[in-house]
Amino acid sequence: MPRSNANGSARSSKPSVAAKTRKKVKLLSGGNPQIAKADGDAPVQAYLDAMPGWKSAVGKRLDALIVRALPDVRKAVKWNSPLYGVEGNGWFMGMHVFTRYVKVAFFYGSSLTPMPSGESKSKDTRYLDVHEHDEIDEKQFMRWVKQAAAMPGWIP
Repeated sequence: MPRSNANGSARSSKPSVAAKTRKKVKLLSGGNPQIAKADGDAPVQAYLDAMPGWKSAVGKRLDALIVRALPDVRKAVKWNSPLYGVEGNGWFMGMHVFTRYVKVAFFYGSSLTPMPSGESKSKDTRYLDVHEHDEIDEKQFMRWVKQAAAMPGWIP
């Protein structure tokens, strides 16, 4: 039987869609959610919801900053990672969960000013690793997002 919430409207006692999704999602190595390959915001949100523990809040915060910097950003989940891009211009960044941190990859990050600190085997890619208690410089992160989005992106 539905219960009433604080404003008197009925609410269901059934688990939310996000809670159901979280239970069904397989976590791969390091806790990376296995989400089916798909374009759009919905699969990215499913990925963010399924990120384990504190990483989900970090992922959602980064996603919100990306959208704030680029309201028309293109989103998809491919290779078990959310990707962000510009329509017709390819992907400029992605996110991936590891055991102790969330890795943000700027695919052409070596061209960003200043460059993100994390080096890559690829000369073009730079990383930002976000650990549980790290402070995120939101202004710098959004500057990187805007810079990265203005460059030609990666097209698989």
